[in-house]
Amino acid sequence: MKNFYTCLLLLLLPVCAAAQDTLRIMTYNVKNAVGMDGRRNYWRVAGVLARVVPDVVALQELDSATSRSQGDYVLGELARITKLHATYAPAIPYAGGKYGIGILSREEPLRAFSVPLPGREEARVLLVAEFRDYVFCCAHLSLTAEDRMASLPLILDALAGTDKPVFLAGDWNDTPDSPFMQALAERFRLLSDTAQHTFPSPAPVQTIDYVAALRPAGAVRVVSARVPDERVASDHRPVVVEVMLDGEVPAE
Repeated sequence: MKNFYTCLLLLLLPVCAAAQDTLRIMTYNVKNAVGMDGRRNYWRVAGVLARVVPDVVALQELDSATSRSQGDYVLGELARITKLHATYAPAIPYAGGKYGIGILSREEPLRAFSVPLPGREEARVLLVAEFRDYVFCCAHLSLTAEDRMASLPLILDALAGTDKPVFLAGDWNDTPDSPFMQALAERFRLLSDTAQHTFPSPAPVQTIDYVAALRPAGAVRVVSARVPDERVASDHRPVVVEVMLDGEVPAE
């Protein structure tokens, strides 16, 4: 099976990259690379990435050197297979190591930093990475509505002052019609298609994973938005949005 994923990666990576004037964004809660069959399989998750060939990916639920992951650095394993740059932000200490979120990217970030976010069931974190033409953020927000709402001003403060297009992606643990999502929409423009459900992966009935752009979104135009039909690699489905950074922002 490992050889299958190796061949898939080699075949897809050179030919499916986004066009030079577009940016292919992905978010994926990978559940530590443990699929719906209960098996940890880094090559299977890497195969999902290979089929999408994103320029930048927000990843959630990542162990680093925990007993649960048998000491593996999950983001590092995915980076090693896909040959992408890894940027990690731990949210909490866990099982002898750390647990958090990360970003994989074709381009190495110019800089990156993390900001603690509230989470009464467990601490949360925002990861911000600045690239040449844009800023990309990953967030896995709290299960508690009050904590999600309290996270929004902290996110906005962390992004204040940039003159580049800013993208925020991740598992936000909330539905599109919630008060938090309505408040977020005042400052962010949702780019992903909220009509395409993302959880649970075998037969999704909820949309809780998103990609958005900070308003004013600059010259960002959505080329496509989709949720690939991946039912096994994780309990979430990935979300993929392709944008043009030089296009005109459509009227809303």
